[in-house]
Amino acid sequence: MHGSRTGFVILALVAAAVLVGGIAGWQMRQRVVTPPLAAPPAPVVGKDILRATYDPIHFRPAIETARDGQCLACHREVLDDKVRDASPAGVKAGASKAWYQQFATYGGEQDTFHRRHLVTPLARELMNLSCTTCHQGSDPRDEAQGTSATGTPQGDHGFTLRKTVNPETTCLKCHGQMNTAVMGLPGPWPKSREMFAGSCLTCHAAIRTNRHQVSYLKAEAIEAAGSRNADACYGCHGGRSWYRIAYPYARHAWEGMPADVPGWAKDRPTRSEERFALPAAQPAN
Repeated sequence: MHGSRTGFVILALVAAAVLVGGIAGWQMRQRVVTPPLAAPPAPVVGKDILRATYDPIHFRPAIETARDGQCLACHREVLDDKVRDASPAGVKAGASKAWYQQFATYGGEQDTFHRRHLVTPLARELMNLSCTTCHQGSDPRDEAQGTSATGTPQGDHGFTLRKTVNPETTCLKCHGQMNTAVMGLPGPWPKSREMFAGSCLTCHAAIRTNRHQVSYLKAEAIEAAGSRNADACYGCHGGRSWYRIAYPYARHAWEGMPADVPGWAKDRPTRSEERFALPAAQPAN
């Protein structure tokens, strides 16, 4: 009898606790403000990603006449992005310089790849690069040759697998090795420069004087910079070599050029690519 009474008391206490807890929970839920439904996203002005990817500007012939403003309308981040002030490990950008940044011509703070080629002081002084100098379109079907009826054919040797540019015809121009063997130098330029009074023009004032005559370079500015400091020449002719090979520059004829073509130049073109040709001089009135 005594045990039954104890069990009843315990059961009553449990029921009361459940009731009190239920009432308290209900009251708390009543005080919670239900957030309003999220507003639907605003409609995107312009083309969706699929239509933008297949925009005619990414294909020939439109890409051949595309202007930087048209490219940057969608790809503005290549100029707006900046490098970190410090690396994730804490190395300050201002206190770190790579081997290719040691030249006198490499000035200013650390900067991004595209900004170095387009908008930094050195780029504006010596270069006339545009987006289409390197990028000749972006066909998503052409990550490999011959993947579509209209894509890059298998026989196109200007195509580089899974690259947005062809390094052999763009990057290598300014980031190849100096061909010291062809030039007849006794060793790399940093070790040989004293023999030539530290100036490339010791020889090149008379040899291969028809140079830099392409639309993506400012020939007169380069010649002036090279006469002041050989680093302006060496920077693009071996000083910032990302590749182990040299670029086979076109061998434009110059005044006093020997008639005999040396063996290493037998297969060299005698003109730069047609797409980089300078406008023909207008006849005087």
